[in-house]
Order: sequence, then C-alpha cells, then structure tokens
Amino acid sequence: MTNSEDKDLFQAAMEDVTPLSTRADTQWLKSPSVRTRQAPYDETQLDNPLLSGNLTLVPLATPLEYKAEGIQQGVLDKLRLGKYKQDASLNLLRQPVEACRRTLYTFMLQAEQNNFRNLLIIHGKGREDRSHANVVRSYLDRWLQQFEHVQAFCSAQPQHGGSGACYVALRKSEQARLDNRERHAKRSR
Repeated sequence: MTNSEDKDLFQAAMEDVTPLSTRADTQWLKSPSVRTRQAPYDETQLDNPLLSGNLTLVPLATPLEYKAEGIQQGVLDKLRLGKYKQDASLNLLRQPVEACRRTLYTFMLQAEQNNFRNLLIIHGKGREDRSHANVVRSYLDRWLQQFEHVQAFCSAQPQHGGSGACYVALRKSEQARLDNRERHAKRSR
C-alpha cells in the first residue's frame, strides 16, 4: 500500500466519526512542566528512597486510603468525593514497577517544588490480586506514605478512573502559608 492509499482508507473509515465536543465544564489537568519554568529534576542525580522489595499486596476489594496523623476526617471525605481541583496528574499505566518508582519520585518532588496541593495518579485496574496493575497499586500505597508532604490519599471517583486511580492531597508549602497570611491580613485592614 502507498501513502495515498493508506490516507484514502483512513478517511473512508473516519467519514462518519464526529469529534468530541469540548464542554465548558471539562477540566484539563496540566502536567508540572506546563506550569513551571524551573529546570526539571535530573533523575540520575536523585537518591530515591522509595522501597521496592517485599510487597504485601492490597486486595482489589480494599480501596486505597490513607490519612496522616493530625489530618481531619473531613479532608479525607472531601478528597474521596473529588471536591478538590487537581493541579497535575501522573499516568503509570503499563509501566514496569521500577519505572513507576522513578517516575513517581520525580513527579512528587516536582509537585512539592511547584506548590501543588492535589494530584491524580492513574495506576490502572487489574482483575486479579496478582495482576500488574494491582502490584503497582500496592506499591503506590506504600510509596505515597513515605512522602512527608502527603497528608492523605484515596481511590478516585469513577469519572477520574475509579479504583484505577487515586487522589493525593499534599501539605501546603511554607511559601503558600505565608502568601495566605498576607492575603488574609490585607482583607482585615
């Protein structure tokens, strides 16, 4: 087949296809590289402390959920309901565990550097406890708890991936706290 024959076949196959409409309420997630002008992390120079051995699998029937000490239940409830706007997302679908570990670590450092508060991490769904997606999900459960700035995480709402994704809430950075104080101090004057 020539390129023109391929193009003709493709156009014939696509003639009855209509593009998805862009809804005004659709929320597009921006990757960290879009929102920042800072240099990306060089993964070769990072000392990644995330552990990858001796895993206890989280059963598929058990939703991911974690709340750091001192975090109110209401924060986790709002997170579970998808009430917080996501600042960035990470897709770990079909990646080897070691690649997921490196990618997650870099992503979390960038999220902290960019003062992101809420993230969506897509890890995929499996049909069996020993499926690759559930292995990544189980590691994610362990790894996210190792980050000091993670205050809570839980399984996502169906429109964001359901049990194949999770919401992550990060602590407010010191700079964001100072900005908040200044903004509220100006109002009270």
